[in-house]
Amino acid sequence: MALTDTALKALKPRERTYTLADERGLYVEVFPTGGVVWRYRYRLNGKQEKLSLGKYPDLTLKNARLKRDEAAHAVAMGESPAQQKQLAKAGRAAATTVAEFGEKYFREIVARDWKNVTLPRRYFDKSIIPAIGSKAMKDVSAEDARSIIWRKKEEGFDAAAGALRGVLKRMFDYAITCGVATVNPVSALPMRHVHKAKPRERTLSPAEIRTFLRAVDESNIRRQFKIGLRLILLTMVRKSELLLARWEHVDLDAAEWHIPVEHSKTGKPHIVYLAPQAVELFQQLKRLAGGSPLILPGRAHPEKPFAHNAINSALKVSLAGQDIPAFTVHDLRRTASTLLHEHGWSSDVVEKALNHTIGGVRGIYNRAEYAPQRREMLGFWAEFVGRPSHQEQTV
Repeated sequence: MALTDTALKALKPRERTYTLADERGLYVEVFPTGGVVWRYRYRLNGKQEKLSLGKYPDLTLKNARLKRDEAAHAVAMGESPAQQKQLAKAGRAAATTVAEFGEKYFREIVARDWKNVTLPRRYFDKSIIPAIGSKAMKDVSAEDARSIIWRKKEEGFDAAAGALRGVLKRMFDYAITCGVATVNPVSALPMRHVHKAKPRERTLSPAEIRTFLRAVDESNIRRQFKIGLRLILLTMVRKSELLLARWEHVDLDAAEWHIPVEHSKTGKPHIVYLAPQAVELFQQLKRLAGGSPLILPGRAHPEKPFAHNAINSALKVSLAGQDIPAFTVHDLRRTASTLLHEHGWSSDVVEKALNHTIGGVRGIYNRAEYAPQRREMLGFWAEFVGRPSHQEQTV
């Protein structure tokens, strides 16, 4: 008996998948999840084949019958509609460009697995798209990937080159899963040949801190970066936390900076207690922000933050020609931690100020926030950082 619209609307899922026939090979398959799919069964050259036509109710009974009739005509001409569909699908996949598939990858994988998509998105938009965005995924070669990655290395950013390789590698892994590519061109470029991460141990001595701050103040980098570098040292925050910070998160009267969950690496909100020196730096940034909601608004787009590497570059420029071993922005956090520990501050207080997650049993049972101690410690730290060189030995 042929199906009717009334019968289709009344379909209910069961524990197991079942089918209901219409006529001339057309039928619906009903899944336990409630999904309903139109299929057409036919024989060609003595062999039974099956063709998926679409989902009900998106594909109505009337239109499903029309698609069945089109497929039946192909069968009568000795053609396989199922094979034609596979060839058409393969053709679309073969023509998929890097730009097109990248959007799918970010929508389906990155948005699901990454808490903060800013960095992978920036690598994709700034490095991958300009180089191979219009190229079909299947045509991307190992040389294409090498060229993109090595360009970043030649700029002096080995760690960024490694991160860029990671974005490309994972995107092509997913492309293979989706049938858009058959090989991963990045597999020919082992990470050990791109960037080998080393445990960092660099900390600045008190004398190096003075040299660093003097070099920053005397450099020609943007005023916002001069303040930002000093603020990272005083507050012990991560670079990304400052770049993403908004004025709505800062209460200068209470001398508190509230870092929301979405900006925190630990996935938990964090409060930074501001010493008077830090409050003054925020006040300077407020005047420079020009009404932007961001604490460090980008130069061209006040509604968007500076690029992730902007402060790195500013530090590199300010240290050029200085008699001080190289260090990174992140090393400022390690420096603060090391010197505060050396001056007797509790490890729990220091770790909480750094917004670190304390592991093990202590981390499970110790829920203390140490607010008064952190406020006192950050006040001491700001005084210590601003202390003239001749007073270092009196600490």
